[in-house]
Amino acid sequence: MTGTTEVRGGSVAVDRAVRDVTRPFYAYAVLANSLFQRGVFVIFLYQRGYSAAQVALLQTLLYLVSGIAELPTGVIADRIGRRAAIVIGQLLIAGCLLGQVASDSYGVFLALFIGQGIGMACVSGSDTALLYDLLVRRGATAGYVRIRSRFTMLGTVTSGAAIVLGGQLQQISWGVVYGASAACLVLAVLVLRSGVPEIRGADAVDEREGAEEEHGDATAWRAMLRVATPALVTLVVVSGLMHATLTPYIIFTQKTLSDQGAGTAWVSVVISAGFLVGGLTPLLADRADRRVGYRLVVPVSLLALAAALGLSGLGLVWVTIAAFLLLAGVPEIAAVLVDNALNEAVPSRHRASLLSMIAFVESALIGIGYLVLGALMDGLGSGVGMAAYAAVPVLACLLWLPVLARGARVTREPTNPVDRKTL
Repeated sequence: MTGTTEVRGGSVAVDRAVRDVTRPFYAYAVLANSLFQRGVFVIFLYQRGYSAAQVALLQTLLYLVSGIAELPTGVIADRIGRRAAIVIGQLLIAGCLLGQVASDSYGVFLALFIGQGIGMACVSGSDTALLYDLLVRRGATAGYVRIRSRFTMLGTVTSGAAIVLGGQLQQISWGVVYGASAACLVLAVLVLRSGVPEIRGADAVDEREGAEEEHGDATAWRAMLRVATPALVTLVVVSGLMHATLTPYIIFTQKTLSDQGAGTAWVSVVISAGFLVGGLTPLLADRADRRVGYRLVVPVSLLALAAALGLSGLGLVWVTIAAFLLLAGVPEIAAVLVDNALNEAVPSRHRASLLSMIAFVESALIGIGYLVLGALMDGLGSGVGMAAYAAVPVLACLLWLPVLARGARVTREPTNPVDRKTL
């Protein structure tokens, strides 16, 4: 009876500790994604007098700078603290948003988008590393997929709502749209600082025994070489290709729908609904992880993306809408499961740095994806260009099949027999 009581008491204590972590993170997810300019910023740039090529350059620059900055900002996050990196990044983004609404100079916009990309890099990798290591400290990483799913859901649903509200706020002024976004980012920082403790790489506790060997790595590069199994490298590339398909697909679907006859109002409703679907589907990630695992979810997601792109090429607006709403959310499940697998594969001491290296690959591929899909749509037409781009997720699926067939491990074989059961 005593043993049973202790187990139950311990479980209650862990649940209470996890709630103390997740509540401020969930509030942060809502505030950090209340970016009201996200769904109308292209219109804002056009009204500033910029051409389509200039807008495309700004967007490509944003992702390329973010990718390049991932490496140094990840190291900084491990050295000075993950929460500190998030605070710096969000405040930098807020300042850049205010600068954009206050300026008309394209040169200034180039500088502000560079600053925004650096801010995005500061946040990328640091937020999930901080959340994961806080759960490690509380012995609750088994619930990470469920928690990360809710975190993603809140952020994505909030983004969809913010897109709709942004269009309404724009009727007042662009200053209100961008000012409200910056204010929400500042509030997100305050919530994080008041409710989430700081963790640096040196303070982090590895989940697996034998971590003292990993802590002997002096740099993140050595740590990456230690954990970089062929399966892990393949997973990073395949995940990057998946994001390089999904992100441009979501953005360029606006043009595809418009070319197929959908009005601006319909386009905004469809894109907002897509964000809502993309926010709710990650709630299925925990069940998908328990029943099939990320190894099977990854190829299914890639094939779903390929199907959505192919159906967009038929030139039928209702088919394009249905494909977008039904299939675009599937990769969000894979994204949560892959994120969990990558967190399990890297050591705590360099977790933010290593996740930033991975994010660098994803950002670089996303930037290239924008250019390739844009070129295909310009050369072949929006629908046919979309269909041709389906070759990218098909290629990613082919790269993943050998790992799936061999049952290769993403993490290296543990040296501790006890850990052998958990990997």
